Amino acid sequence: MYPKRITTIGKRGKGGAASGSDSVDKKSQGTKSVDNSVKVRHILCEKHGKIMEGMEKLNEVKPDKDLGWMIPGSMVGPLQEAAFALPVSGMDKPVFTGPPVKAKTGYHIIND
Repeated sequence: MYPKRITTIGKRGKGGAASGSDSVDKKSQGTKSVDNSVKVRHILCEKHGKIMEGMEKLNEVKPDKDLGWMIPGSMVGPLQEAAFALPVSGMDKPVFTGPPVKAKTGYHIIND
């Protein structure tokens, strides 16, 4: 059974308010608990044109990889910021990043 999701948007943690800050709270980096984690899946493409095609076909496309439960500090900057900023997704109404997130490895569409 999966841990319960926190419903705040942005940085998550016990008593922590949502934040739009680019930096991650130093306290939360060392804390490994369910309260400050998100489950992340993504689609990765090297080219922007390909990821935009993927955005159009999201209902048909399955994520490349289930990254599992991620805590602050476990992903590269842009991916972490996008993943922790997404609202809670549901099976009936999935939420994806838009526009795609650019990282060193390519463009990502993230779903949590």
